[in-house]
Amino acid sequence: MMNIAQYLDSTYLKTPAQSGLSDEETLQKDIELTQEAIDNGIFAVMIRPDYVSEIKKYIQEKQSNVVVGTVIGFHEGTYSVDEKLAEATKAIADGADELDFVINYNAYLEGDLGLVKEEFVQCTALCLQHYKIAKWIIEIAALTDAQIADLTKHISTWAEENFSENDLSKIFVKSSTGFYKTENGKANGATFEGIKIMLDNAGKLPVKAAGGVRTPEDAEKMINLGVKRIGTSSALALIKNQSASEGY
Repeated sequence: MMNIAQYLDSTYLKTPAQSGLSDEETLQKDIELTQEAIDNGIFAVMIRPDYVSEIKKYIQEKQSNVVVGTVIGFHEGTYSVDEKLAEATKAIADGADELDFVINYNAYLEGDLGLVKEEFVQCTALCLQHYKIAKWIIEIAALTDAQIADLTKHISTWAEENFSENDLSKIFVKSSTGFYKTENGKANGATFEGIKIMLDNAGKLPVKAAGGVRTPEDAEKMINLGVKRIGTSSALALIKNQSASEGY
């Protein structure tokens, strides 16, 4: 059995309003998630920006190497460039190791590639200047196969044009937020077909499959396809050889 824990970002991204929990209860869920990661060799926890500071402090107190990731411009991606930069700057100051930005895929769909490129370059540069990982969520459920290929290719090209060869491994393309509303039962997370398209067009950039990885076998298949990371709200179940019970 493959050791999949080292590929997993254990994820909890519901706001208190979405979950019906208080801020304190949400922080407690994040602490429990983090302790699970520490106890089971899970690579990272992916949480909302409001909780990064406390979780980073918790990990340091436990003398653990678990990575703290957070989301920027989540989940719609329509924040302005300045808003994304401000949110990212605070997350970095709070101790985030990795920042997962929702790319403005609506701007892409409207043909405003200039805006999409601007946010990609500026936000990625901010992360790299602070030795952080930048991941770009393209929300594949909102795109056709051709658009998935095209947007992934653009990101790869912009990365190679604007950053050094050594930096490319720190810039990911990621599939999904898990919050996009689909119709007719269409998957809103990573699919093998969508991930294959991303991998075929990402060039030297690593790919993260987020959402939709329901079983250990699915996780292994994603890793064998070539993904470097997997985002899931069921990390513990996957490493215990169980099927996911959560939606993401």
